[in-house]
Amino acid sequence: MTEIILEVSRWAIPLVLFFIPLYGYLRGVPVYETFVAGAEDGFKVAIKIIPFLVGMLVAIAIFRASGAMDLLARSLNPLLRLIGVPGEVLPLAIMRPLSGGGALGIAAELISNYGPDSFIGRLASVMQGSTDTTFYVLTVYFGSVGVRRYRYALALGLLADISSLVAAIVICRLMFA
Repeated sequence: MTEIILEVSRWAIPLVLFFIPLYGYLRGVPVYETFVAGAEDGFKVAIKIIPFLVGMLVAIAIFRASGAMDLLARSLNPLLRLIGVPGEVLPLAIMRPLSGGGALGIAAELISNYGPDSFIGRLASVMQGSTDTTFYVLTVYFGSVGVRRYRYALALGLLADISSLVAAIVICRLMFA
């Protein structure tokens, strides 16, 4: 069964990349022209989101450089220890809703320091894969299309992040502890 899954995963992306243009061609879609038009639109969107992206990255850099993230992590560490969560993963839990790149760096550091098969390494991996960059989505994507009132999106995004983090902790406790 493992060999079948490996073979399917090896061919999945090439088949999709072959099938979609073929399907479009068979349906009469000018595939190349449509691709070029989409690439042009993508470039315009990329240019439009740059100011929002720069603003978000500066805010994250200030948050980390000021020591606010470390202060928040240290203040919440005793509470986490009471419920059996290693405090080492708290910076990852804080950074994940802010920045995918920053969270990936923290996760890589945790895995490097504690090992990929340690509880902390596994928990960091599950946390990295189960949450989203809520503030990044709100600032970059919502900002680029002009959405100004996103109060409920923020609340629901953070609720989803917290739920995902709790689920990651519970699942890792059940599977790996």
